[in-house]
Amino acid sequence: MSTPPSGSPGRTGGGAIIGVLAGAGIAVSLMNTLVVPLIPDLPRLLGTTPANASWAITATLLAGAVATPVLGRLGDMYGKRRILLASLALMVIGSVVPAIADGLVPMVVGRALQGCAAAVIPLGISIMRDELPPQRMGSAMALVSSSLGIGGALGLPLAAVVAQHADWHVLFWTAGALGAVVIALVIAFVPESPVRSGGRFDLVGAVGLSAGLLCLLLAVSKGGDWGWGSVTTLGLFGAAAAVLLLWGVWELRTGSPLVDLRTTARRQVLMTNLASVVIGFAMYAMSLIVPQLLQLPERTGYGLGRSMVVAGLCMAPSGLVMMAVSPFSAKISAARGPKVSLLIGSLVIAAGYALSLGLTGHVWGMVLFSSVIGAGVAFAYAAMPALIMSAVPASETAAANGLNSLMRSIGTSTSAAVVGVVLSHMTVTMGPVVLPSEDGFRTGLMIGLGTAVLAALVTLAVPGRPEPAAVTALTAEESSEAAAEPAARP
Repeated sequence: MSTPPSGSPGRTGGGAIIGVLAGAGIAVSLMNTLVVPLIPDLPRLLGTTPANASWAITATLLAGAVATPVLGRLGDMYGKRRILLASLALMVIGSVVPAIADGLVPMVVGRALQGCAAAVIPLGISIMRDELPPQRMGSAMALVSSSLGIGGALGLPLAAVVAQHADWHVLFWTAGALGAVVIALVIAFVPESPVRSGGRFDLVGAVGLSAGLLCLLLAVSKGGDWGWGSVTTLGLFGAAAAVLLLWGVWELRTGSPLVDLRTTARRQVLMTNLASVVIGFAMYAMSLIVPQLLQLPERTGYGLGRSMVVAGLCMAPSGLVMMAVSPFSAKISAARGPKVSLLIGSLVIAAGYALSLGLTGHVWGMVLFSSVIGAGVAFAYAAMPALIMSAVPASETAAANGLNSLMRSIGTSTSAAVVGVVLSHMTVTMGPVVLPSEDGFRTGLMIGLGTAVLAALVTLAVPGRPEPAAVTALTAEESSEAAAEPAARP
């Protein structure tokens, strides 16, 4: 294992590293909301059907899910900063492609390339573990983890304003310019992580995991369009089960696996990943329901008749709350352990959903309960990487954090499918238009409440401290680094 070079900026404070990596996380999360204001107009803008236009959303989801664990492993092997820069470069290219061309194919290709940048946040967290002094890790990790929600909440109103007052191509030019700025900042201020795992890249494992995830997430995200009982949907679910089973067998037998399933099976890692799925579900349900309620016409009796820009502005406070709350999560994790922070986050999300059942009739009420849910998400997102990294060796942190990010993506994808089914089946007819009913929205909010409670129950199963096997592995890893570090100093 290589060691830090003398004069490495990583151990001297790291304020610039934290700021740049948090900014990179916010830039990447902006990509998730980039086309949301365009969704109603995408079929017209791209000259295609609504079903085909939805691939502009689905492509980003699929690419991110596949790229995150693969790029995480490559980061562990060949350098986390190097792979982080490659991910950001793909994001810039993915922004330029639809900016310079019209049509469905450039849009889908560009959105898929943007999705590959989803690995930036887990890679950034792993770099911080290698570079920052221990006393700064908690707050830094909390901020970068929360950047996913912060960027999403702040990006929606910004994207809505641009989409409403300028040509839609400006959105992608702006995203490309932002990505280029972040790349320059990473080159200037973020050192290459010295921790490498070595070994050979598991190409078979990467192909197997990618194929299994594509089948699973295609079935989840497009099942509503194709029909949940259709041959295509059921066939994809069956193929996903078969491919992922075979992939698991391969990973257990190969010498250098893409994902160390034995480490993943440790109770702390396993339960944290399960909690990530459920919390990702609960977070995204709010993101799907609140903008629709704000924008539905007032004549429905439950819609608030606001514009997309106003709806985006109403979502922005939740992002600001995440930014404000994340340091408190770090302090609680330092004092009581990240399990306590994760449990608090789950319960706060549940409290937000409970509040929502009586506040959907007022704009201020929507802002209030979405901010409470945002506070809970900040607590939870800050705690997850701390739990993961306390249970895996330093040489596996990028891959382990990438897998944890994948679990969140599976949660958000499942949330979109489940809430979408609820809202599409519980409807009211107003003239020629069919709209989701008030009961449909309330059911979606109750599902969010139930999943947040489930997340709290899963969190209770997380061990209070790392398991003995994990502690032994971590101690050996850190001891070898400590022994090698003096030799690297002049």
